[in-house]
Amino acid sequence: MVGELDAPGGAVRRRLVAALLALLAPAVAFAHVGSPDVIFEGTAGPYPLRVIVRTPGVIPGLADVVVRLLGEPASEVALQPVPWDAPKGSGAPPPDRAEPVRGEKGLYSGSLWLMSGGSYAVRVEVKGAAGSGSVMVPVAAVATRTLEMTWGMTAVLLVLAGLLYFGMVSIVTAATREAVLPPGEIPDTRRRLYGYIARAIALLLVAAAYGGGMQWWRNVDALYQKRLYRPIRLATTVRTVSDARVLRLAFDDDEEREQQFGALMPDHGKLMHLFLIREPALDAIAHLHPTPAGKRDVFEAPLPAVPAGRYRLYADITHESGFAQTLTDSVVVPASASARAGDPDDSWHTGAPAAEPATNVGGGYALVRDGAGATLTAKTEQALRFRLIDPQGAMVAPEPYMGMAAHAVITRDDGSVFVHLHPSGTISMASRMLFESDSKGAAADPHAGHHPAVDPVLSFPYEFPQPGRYRMWVQAKAAGVVRTGAYDLIVAPSTR
Repeated sequence: MVGELDAPGGAVRRRLVAALLALLAPAVAFAHVGSPDVIFEGTAGPYPLRVIVRTPGVIPGLADVVVRLLGEPASEVALQPVPWDAPKGSGAPPPDRAEPVRGEKGLYSGSLWLMSGGSYAVRVEVKGAAGSGSVMVPVAAVATRTLEMTWGMTAVLLVLAGLLYFGMVSIVTAATREAVLPPGEIPDTRRRLYGYIARAIALLLVAAAYGGGMQWWRNVDALYQKRLYRPIRLATTVRTVSDARVLRLAFDDDEEREQQFGALMPDHGKLMHLFLIREPALDAIAHLHPTPAGKRDVFEAPLPAVPAGRYRLYADITHESGFAQTLTDSVVVPASASARAGDPDDSWHTGAPAAEPATNVGGGYALVRDGAGATLTAKTEQALRFRLIDPQGAMVAPEPYMGMAAHAVITRDDGSVFVHLHPSGTISMASRMLFESDSKGAAADPHAGHHPAVDPVLSFPYEFPQPGRYRMWVQAKAAGVVRTGAYDLIVAPSTR
């Protein structure tokens, strides 16, 4: 697409669409990398469900929403987009009814317009014999591109513009030449001369109007292009302090961005969740929680005992508006003989995945991936399930790790996809707490959606955005220790 838009005539086609979309709210960033769709699994009152929001590539745009009921049937499912700054009880459009998908029991779908950039929630309301319930699913309204104008549509618009141009000139000419004549009278030489003069003037004036319109169009397009999402840039360095390595992250946050999204707020009690993944072998990962280093846009974290090398870096942050995003960078980590203690919830792991689905995670514990032989398919919702086995061979429920039953990280081997997952899906729990609080008019439970596993099976809902080779790390806590298992996943192309 980039090549087509840069080809001759591509700018004109881009402007035709940009003019329709610009002057609306600015485009913004989004959480995760290469995986823009939102997946949530939880409950709406008495109804367990899974919600998938396939976000549009432009703003304003239509988001496709799929709701799969995992238990009780329903008589009605409704969807409503709620902007983060909408007044409580008002300011949001009325809900739309989701339609049942023929041939799929318990599956509903619908579309919602996201009209402005920023933080939204999709409110899903379910009604049925068990009563009614609702849940707020946070969504980042994303605009990263303009829509492509096809050559056919371009040709049609050019023909219509030509007809309009010559039509306007003809009207002015005829009006000047014949408007004051009685019906049926033929214009004399003087009247015809007036018509020629009027035609010449009209040709110039209408051409000038067209030129002014094109200049306005260019200005609108430039404004829209300026507002397209550009990631916050990170400047990452590692310095050595008393033989220990300290990671320093500085990002280009500014007052304009803070006014738009708000300051940072903690998610799982942390202002930043940082993941370091060694490349190209993907044989080391660190899950760290840097803290501010005197400035709002500078964070630091001591590095644990990870091996030296080049690392991909992914930093998850959430703003007070509920807008979550992932900052990216790469950094070279030098060797060191010592390490400093960091956040108590920091964890790390080194080593390649085991060949079998059961992975030894230390202390006699194992993490077993269920369905390891099943085919994974891109663009298809699925649940990745794991079981924690204790030294006696019994399946056990893990202890909460930062309020969650487990955490997981998935990355494509080329780094084009990265996602931080929980059993509740891809959403930021801080964002959900914000919207749940706003919708209820009171502070939400600070651990809303943080459910330690009652069922020892750890299930991570996800939809792989593209085929390829992936590496997945699952983190679960047992006997007071965070235990990490690594897995290789092969994802086949979509059949849809």
